[in-house]
Amino acid sequence: MPTLNDYKGIETTWCPGCGNFAILTGIRQALTGLGLPPHEVTVFSGIGQAAKLPLYTRCHYLNGLHGRALPLATGARLVNGRMKMIVVGGDGDGFAEGGNHFLHAVRRNVDLAYFVHNNQVYGLTKGQASPTSDRGFVTGTTPEGVVHGRFNPAGVAIALDAAFVGRTHSGDMQHMVRMMTLALQAGGFALLEILQPCVTYNKVNTLKWYREKAYDLETADPSYDPTDREAAFRKSLEWEDRFPIGVLYRGTRPAVVPGKDEPLALQTVPQRDITPLLDEFR
Repeated sequence: MPTLNDYKGIETTWCPGCGNFAILTGIRQALTGLGLPPHEVTVFSGIGQAAKLPLYTRCHYLNGLHGRALPLATGARLVNGRMKMIVVGGDGDGFAEGGNHFLHAVRRNVDLAYFVHNNQVYGLTKGQASPTSDRGFVTGTTPEGVVHGRFNPAGVAIALDAAFVGRTHSGDMQHMVRMMTLALQAGGFALLEILQPCVTYNKVNTLKWYREKAYDLETADPSYDPTDREAAFRKSLEWEDRFPIGVLYRGTRPAVVPGKDEPLALQTVPQRDITPLLDEFR
């Protein structure tokens, strides 16, 4: 069985107290809990503090362009049905630069687990407002406060009928690992929104703020049916006073899941004589 140390990578450069540390530990726990060794896992990312996570994880990884991790992972997933594939990134990378890719990844419903570190601010580039910043959030580039409404990733994923839509926060390790495990087992496109503090640039949405506002959907309403799409969408709209964490939605439409054939790189390609084709152009 793999252990947590098997996934240990190089030393991190995150700020002390960053929520990324808990998320990194949570991913290691979820993967070892599923019995997945590092050589059977690939992690994709774009640009940002969250996108550094693959560098700190001992497994296969690909660090791509800003916001482009999902199409890279989609292509890789379609030609390799054996590897467990995870995409990680922040709210800016995922919903601003990569917003269009997010929409179409959900629509295509390819078997991927997408873990978005949502600290509601750009951490790598010194604290600008991100798509998920709350209205009124003051930053150096929005001194009078954010005027736009907050982008709602869970609501969008439910509207596009994702296979799995979950939400958790980095201050509850047990809950977070459980949500990661469920997302990895979803069998289609799984969005896990992980709320986390940015201790340097976001003094509003702190870990205390998340703990006070979050409530466990499963505990609060044991009769909640995550396959009820309309009910799930209404839950995704709860935010101002409190917000639910847990499994918000489970879709039922068929997912794009590669078969169990050999990965494309290991398949024997049939040899074809293309001489007649070349002769047509001579």
